[in-house]
Amino acid sequence: MTDRVAEVSRTTKETKISLKLNLDGEGLTDIKTGIGFLDHMLTALGKHARFDLELSCKGDLEVDDHHTAEDCALALGSALKEALGDKKGITRFGYAYAPLDEALSRAVLDFSGRAFSGIEMNFVREYIGEIATENITHVFVSMAQAAQMTLHLDVLKGENDHHRAESAFKALALALKQAVKLDGTNDIPSTKGAL
Repeated sequence: MTDRVAEVSRTTKETKISLKLNLDGEGLTDIKTGIGFLDHMLTALGKHARFDLELSCKGDLEVDDHHTAEDCALALGSALKEALGDKKGITRFGYAYAPLDEALSRAVLDFSGRAFSGIEMNFVREYIGEIATENITHVFVSMAQAAQMTLHLDVLKGENDHHRAESAFKALALALKQAVKLDGTNDIPSTKGAL
């Protein structure tokens, strides 16, 4: 089996990012985005997807959190796409529910090669820690775009926005774990013969 790893560097006038991803890891993470809550969420994603993930970002947080959140998500999505290669032998589809206390989220995804995201978070608070809740939603949209995957992610219930966000990241992690799993074939899982 070919190693399913990727290294992504992204440098703009707004952010400088280095990222390493191993899809067949143990859930080991080292995340330093400069945004504590985003670090917490990406650590949970790596742990529950069983991805080894290293991410370091120096962003223009003196402006706000948007560029850092967006660019980290774009880098992670690009790494997912690169690590999957031609997608031979993957399950392709993934779906999962994840609770966190009173919160419950559902993630359904397809590594189709077509970027689409339908995200329903329904946050009440404007911020969780140092990140605007609109940028948490934007993380999912940006990741789906760069990974060229279809992603439907819905928070179904919950009262605490921290719990709502964390259940969403965990549901996504579990769906990713399922979708990237090798099914024992060498086929591209598409009637088109390509993804």
